[in-house]
Amino acid sequence: MPTSFTVVPVEAQGEERGPAERDGQRQEEEEDDERDRGSGDGIARESSPFINSAEMDRGNMYEGKNMALFEEEMDSNPMVSSLLNKLANYTNLTQGVVEHEADEDSKRKEVKVPRMGTFIGVYLPCLQNILGVILFLRLTWIVGTAGVLESFIIVFMCCACTMLTAISMSAIATNGVVPAGGSYYMISRSLGPEFGGAVGLCFYLGTTFAGAMYILGTIEILLTYISPSAAIFKAEEAGEETEAMLNNMRIYGTCIIILMAIVVFVGVKYVNKLALVFLACVILSIIAIYAGVIKTAFDPPDFPICLLGNRTLSKRSFDVCAKFTESNNETKTTTLWNLFCDSSLLNATCDDYFSLNNVTEIQGIPGIMSGVLADNLWSTYSEKGSIVEKKDQPSVAGSEEIKMGGLPYVFTDIMTYFTMLVGIYFPSVTGIMAGSNRSGDLKDAQKSIPTGTILAISTTSFIYLSCIVLFGACIEGVILRDKFGEAVNGNLVVGTLAWPSPWVIVIGSFFSTCGAGLQSLTGAPRLLQAIARDGIVPFIQVFGHGKPNGEPTWALLLTAGICEIGILIASLDSVAPILSMFFLMCYMFVNLACAVQTLLRTPNWRPRFKYYHWTLSFLGMSLCLALMFICSWYYALIAMLIAGCIYKYIEYRGAEKEWGDGIRGLSLNAARYALLRVEDGPPHTKNWRPQLLVLLNLDSEQLVKHPRLLSFTSQLKAGKGLTIVGSVLQGIYLDKCTETQKAEENVKALMGVEKTKGFCQIVVSPNFRDGISYLIQSAGLGGMKHNTVLMAWPQSWKQTENRFSWKNFVDTVRETTAAQQALLVAKNIDLFPTNQERFTEGNIDVWWIVHDGGMLMLLPFLLRQHKVWRKCKMRIFTVAQMDDNSIQMKKDLQMFLYHLRLNAEVEVVEMFENDISAFTYEKTLMMEQRSQMLKQMQLSKNEREREAQLIHDRNTASHSTPAVKASVAAAVPEKVQMTWTKEKFVAEKHKPKDSNVSGFKDIFNMKPEWGNLNQSNVRRMHTAVKLNGVVLNKSQHAQLVLLNMPGPPKNRKGDENYMEFLEVLTEGLDRVLLVRGSGREVITIYS
Repeated sequence: MPTSFTVVPVEAQGEERGPAERDGQRQEEEEDDERDRGSGDGIARESSPFINSAEMDRGNMYEGKNMALFEEEMDSNPMVSSLLNKLANYTNLTQGVVEHEADEDSKRKEVKVPRMGTFIGVYLPCLQNILGVILFLRLTWIVGTAGVLESFIIVFMCCACTMLTAISMSAIATNGVVPAGGSYYMISRSLGPEFGGAVGLCFYLGTTFAGAMYILGTIEILLTYISPSAAIFKAEEAGEETEAMLNNMRIYGTCIIILMAIVVFVGVKYVNKLALVFLACVILSIIAIYAGVIKTAFDPPDFPICLLGNRTLSKRSFDVCAKFTESNNETKTTTLWNLFCDSSLLNATCDDYFSLNNVTEIQGIPGIMSGVLADNLWSTYSEKGSIVEKKDQPSVAGSEEIKMGGLPYVFTDIMTYFTMLVGIYFPSVTGIMAGSNRSGDLKDAQKSIPTGTILAISTTSFIYLSCIVLFGACIEGVILRDKFGEAVNGNLVVGTLAWPSPWVIVIGSFFSTCGAGLQSLTGAPRLLQAIARDGIVPFIQVFGHGKPNGEPTWALLLTAGICEIGILIASLDSVAPILSMFFLMCYMFVNLACAVQTLLRTPNWRPRFKYYHWTLSFLGMSLCLALMFICSWYYALIAMLIAGCIYKYIEYRGAEKEWGDGIRGLSLNAARYALLRVEDGPPHTKNWRPQLLVLLNLDSEQLVKHPRLLSFTSQLKAGKGLTIVGSVLQGIYLDKCTETQKAEENVKALMGVEKTKGFCQIVVSPNFRDGISYLIQSAGLGGMKHNTVLMAWPQSWKQTENRFSWKNFVDTVRETTAAQQALLVAKNIDLFPTNQERFTEGNIDVWWIVHDGGMLMLLPFLLRQHKVWRKCKMRIFTVAQMDDNSIQMKKDLQMFLYHLRLNAEVEVVEMFENDISAFTYEKTLMMEQRSQMLKQMQLSKNEREREAQLIHDRNTASHSTPAVKASVAAAVPEKVQMTWTKEKFVAEKHKPKDSNVSGFKDIFNMKPEWGNLNQSNVRRMHTAVKLNGVVLNKSQHAQLVLLNMPGPPKNRKGDENYMEFLEVLTEGLDRVLLVRGSGREVITIYS
């Protein structure tokens, strides 16, 4: 029976419910939304391109209860069915891999449904780009100059290069979706933004210069073979023909560039529609060549060549190939006679060579059955300005006193040699990227690109190789070497061979070169626009903009400007090697990309094209590099220099992009190999340098409290060695993951500002002490671990609210000692210089009290490498006791520094044994009273706060002016002064003893006396006071003071006393670096 369905919209269902139900539903939906925004563990998930945050999609995901277990993670981990649906509907994705493409234009238009197959989409475009101007204008000349054998080698090398590159390109192109962008996209995503940008710009320059070459070819065909009378500049004297031709090239080339740029700007769609017409012209021209070759087998065309002796004559100046003619029993001289003689009379004075040799006429196209191939096998290289001569023709040499410039010989216009011909020929095999550039428009790019490209290269290679043999077998050698067809009445040489008429080739090649020029001016700006929009080269980002429909207006202007440079060069033979360099570099890096990916075996390297191997890629890369230097070693170096400069620019100034490239994988492999090598053992003393773990404190906003610590790090390291910047957040990681990311971003940003090159590591721990311990133990990897810890002195250690800061500090000192790591503590870090400051004078004073392995010697040397400290002098002080010979100590220390190759002033300070001063006893007394107060008096929370305020007031008073100090001491005699100075002690010493003691009695309810003091503490305080006095006397105005840092007491009960000792030791000094060695020698006198 029929079943009826009623479809009710979701909104309608909601309307049918009562208000209470709707409110309850709305509340549930809000709760669901809140829950769906993030997973339950509070971790922010990475966005995925396969997930739309639309409510409709979310509703579909949560339909049913089968997957309720996973619903909290649906935002980050979609259902497989949803993922497959998005992949199937390819047009829902932006073109490209969105995880790695933070595209600035989020509103891209939907991609058109691709419809082109292999033949139309890849094969024909490649065929059109490969076959072109060189085939029609220069291939016959290359065959005649290099001979059939060497020409075959040139063409085979170039075709092998492109075939190997096509194999590598096919592997890369089938390893995932390649959007429009072609070779640039493939190289940049395989080798990284630096290589991608450098090679992409080189490929752009190559394409632009190719446009110039095609335009020059168009003008050459126009002015040489179609309409020579259209030339603006004409040669007035013999020998000026070349210069006049170059000037014509410049004028006409500039006009054509302007015209083509306007055409491209107005309507690119017309250029694309005409592409098939231009391709038809190329194919018809090639068919005409093969038809002409077949015709020569039984009916060779009539193209006679006039020879004088063995020298070829240009028939532009005369008609009859004879010295004189007989008519009506009368001998008349010809136009040729007049060209070589001073009059038309038979007894005129003629050129010596003209008089001694006969004029003969031979067929320029003897045919494929004539056996001329044997004569054309070998090369005939010549100097510039030499006459084109037939090898086996008899000739009598004459005196060469008369200039030959005005005589109608066929001259060579440039010097020829093998490597130069390679550079001129190579552009004829470029264009293999045309198919990959259209990958966005293909029905199945991963199938079409390899098949179409390799078939196109095979076809064109066969055409080129067969044409070399056929040209050598059909055409006379002197005609082949006649670049501009002067011996055949100014006809295009390859046109003389064609059937039914030379005009088929002339017209076909004209439209072919014209179309290729338009294609270059269309493609190059889009390539530049793609590079600019990637944002990896900041200075070209302006060229990413264009018309509202996306046409690259600014890029087109730049392309036309660069193309004009090639036009001003004006010689096709000079422009061809330039673009050869850029294309060869591009192909070299395509092969490198494939080889690197194959050797690294990265998990994502899974090409559908299986017929590749890293050896083929490496061979292709080597062949490209060899061809670069074969073509022109200086052009090769210039192209590499340009690419290198762009690479370094992107590396230092460009945007950071993570594209999962092969170079990153190569770096990881190299890093792994290096780490395994480094871990074999500790570094030798000569290789030792401080590898820093910098411990930073963060405030409640996750900002760094003491940025100068990173400034000091960069001054100490100067970009060398390992730097790990660490910090600890207190709490649970699941709760603090967002704060951790924020803290890491803030620290990395500050590292960038301070130019601190290193790594950032944020640890979340239930308490600070454990977190610092984790960092000291586990920061670094393998042999790349820190050996030195740098931290700031805890300025607020006396404040009761920070009662754990000094304990954390002392424990850190103990743990670095246990880990055999050096420790640097910067006191008054906020007074340290920034990287922009420069000390023009001053001293770095080293107080070498105990030997710590040489750290105190090494640190000033490293600091003085930086601009901030460069002009500071190094002074080393050491302390002599009663039994020491201070004079001998100074000599020994000077000799030691001499062997260490360190320049420093040396001074030995004598510290005599004397009685412990009352100031020391009072200082110790106050220290112990404070310690006992905190231990024995169990204060409530409020009392502790009052005590903290009391201590704060006293600290404030201790930092005030002496007059204020005296008034405070006079007004409040009963209060205890916790931080002592000599001035305070003088004021205290003049007070009655009893009143002083009674004051303590009132507050502490105890009677400590000097005799009851811990004598160990008294001795330590005595040392700190005396040493502080000596240091202040010598180094109070030093820019930086480096001091040996005494170790903490073995008995943990005296930790707070240890902090007081360090405070007294460094009192009155602006910038202090306390140094504690790691227990090993870090500096050596040996080489």
